[in-house]
Amino acid sequence: MKTVVSIGGSVLVPDLDAGRVEEFADVVESLAEAGQNLGIVVGGGPVARQYIGAARDLGANEGELDQLGIDTTRLNARLLLAALDEDLAAPSIPENYEQAAEALHRDSVVVMGGVVPAQTTDAVSAALAEYVDADRLVFATSVPGVFDADPNEDPDAERYDEIEASELVDLIARGESLGSAGSNAPIDLLAAKVIKRSGIDAIVLDGTDPSAVERALLDGEFDGTRIVPDGV
Repeated sequence: MKTVVSIGGSVLVPDLDAGRVEEFADVVESLAEAGQNLGIVVGGGPVARQYIGAARDLGANEGELDQLGIDTTRLNARLLLAALDEDLAAPSIPENYEQAAEALHRDSVVVMGGVVPAQTTDAVSAALAEYVDADRLVFATSVPGVFDADPNEDPDAERYDEIEASELVDLIARGESLGSAGSNAPIDLLAAKVIKRSGIDAIVLDGTDPSAVERALLDGEFDGTRIVPDGV
């Protein structure tokens, strides 16, 4: 089974805690030992935002800020890689999809960060899943799924247990037009469009408990939203 897991930086490294990274590494190793072929994409999280904020104050342009964010995601990826069994994981961080695909053919686990400017690690995860023909895509975020409104502002916001990919695209696009992108759907528009195009089965779940990813993949049990291909 080939699976891509997107681990948000705010989930993996809300702060620089080695113990937290080791918890995720234990889950990844357990999944690999259970026969999963894993592509792990790590986000930038609070550290990236701090660096980007400081660089913006210093006059960096948006392209430079994007590159700084990519560099931070790769640093976070290296943290996770350092905690993994070297017999399971590819020894380096791929810088593009071709490198990641080649490494997945050789190793049980590949860990990577961002790839190109103006593309979030949400989109990288979806694109990697499409590129390697993954069976499943999991987004481990700090939000427990996709909602019909911003749950932080609307107490009546309801979570989707299941949503078609095209409906997700419309939901995120509507949020962006209202200036509230990301408030109710914890993945971005490009990622949603790639999921729709590829027809891959995807899950958005609360990854603040690393074992939630393991339960979702091994037992099919999760607290979140399943994104299904149109018409399924």
